[in-house]
Amino acid sequence: MDQSSKKVIVIGGGFAGLNLVMQLKNKPGFDVTLVDKNNYNFFPPLLYQVATGFLEPSSISYPFRRFLRGKHNVHFRMADLLKILPDENKVILSNGELAYDYLVLATGAASNFFGLENVEQHAIPMKTLSDALYMRNTLLDRLEEATRIQDLDRIKKLATIVVAGAGPTGVELSGMFAEMRIKIVQKDYPELAGRQVGKIYLVDGGKAVLGPMSEQSQHYSKESLEKLGVIIKLGTTVKDFKDDTVFLSDGTTIATTTLIWAAGVTAQTFEGIPTEAYGRARRMLVDAFNKINGFSNIYALGDTCIQTTDPAFPNGHPQLAQVAIQQAKNLGKNLLLPEGSRKPFIYNDKGSMAIIGRNKAVADLEKPKLHFNGFIAWLIWLFIHVMSLLNFRNRLRTLYNWVGAYFTMDQYFRMIIRAGDQQPGKQNDAG
Repeated sequence: MDQSSKKVIVIGGGFAGLNLVMQLKNKPGFDVTLVDKNNYNFFPPLLYQVATGFLEPSSISYPFRRFLRGKHNVHFRMADLLKILPDENKVILSNGELAYDYLVLATGAASNFFGLENVEQHAIPMKTLSDALYMRNTLLDRLEEATRIQDLDRIKKLATIVVAGAGPTGVELSGMFAEMRIKIVQKDYPELAGRQVGKIYLVDGGKAVLGPMSEQSQHYSKESLEKLGVIIKLGTTVKDFKDDTVFLSDGTTIATTTLIWAAGVTAQTFEGIPTEAYGRARRMLVDAFNKINGFSNIYALGDTCIQTTDPAFPNGHPQLAQVAIQQAKNLGKNLLLPEGSRKPFIYNDKGSMAIIGRNKAVADLEKPKLHFNGFIAWLIWLFIHVMSLLNFRNRLRTLYNWVGAYFTMDQYFRMIIRAGDQQPGKQNDAG
């Protein structure tokens, strides 16, 4: 390593972290270390497909060390970040310490349980691969139990699912569960045939599903989910979850063993970053160049930061993959320039989309301003998500699995595979 090279430490190998690494790879004058508590990158928008058995984990994940082959100035360290020492330009990791000239925090977000202790303890979050596998195992376990018993009330509790949060993740999960109940459960579990095998509920405190999207997308999504049999409760939040019962803010209850939490996210905090540097939902306050307020060489990207300097987004950018990717690319270019020549970040909003089920999706494009729903939106969703995967192998494997599932109206990865009796992680894989 050239001792004159600037040492850049990137904490988190998600959308932001990897795109920053790609900007700095093999660039003279920079020595980059990527730190992540996992040894793999994964694609969060498709976690729910792992959770429901439509994809295997390797379809949406890839080892960092293989990805970093040939990037001669980039190193990888598998570790947790424990503490930042800004005065010494060092980070303390779970397996040592590293010095830096630039530190970049790209640690994503974790589930926000809003102080609901029982919900945090018993609900299933949807932020990591571990969460997805735990959800798959749990749902299949409960269906297996339902086939062995005669108590109809217990069967309904085991087969009823409540999804909290009607954003893209909640909508996609609800639609997938509804289609599985119609097309798969009755075939795979003949013991349950002819019985009421539970209901799917989607609960949200807002006035519409997919709140940030267009009215056309909201209406189409709600109507499509209801046709699939999903019971939607808007203007209602989860207040508690105990004794196999979800308690709602409208005073009603739902008897179920399964509450899936997709209702909100919060960023992580770090020792060494003072309280005044955090804003809403613990997101770090950054300037127009993604530099954390009060620091000269520490940056934050993506979900973990909030930036209010972009004229079109005075309240901060949405916590979306595109924001993280674009911020990372902008910062990477800026680090290669003299400080006076650097460009502030301006988000190019390309739109948003969500899939509901087979041949059903919504897409709102910004430039040009267009709305699609149904089969065309579904094809757009498939194409963008396949092309967004990290490498050709992941794209080919995912496309193959999707084609098989489309024509057979079935999936192949409904195996209960455990690595001990581990609970789902409550913190997000760094990214």
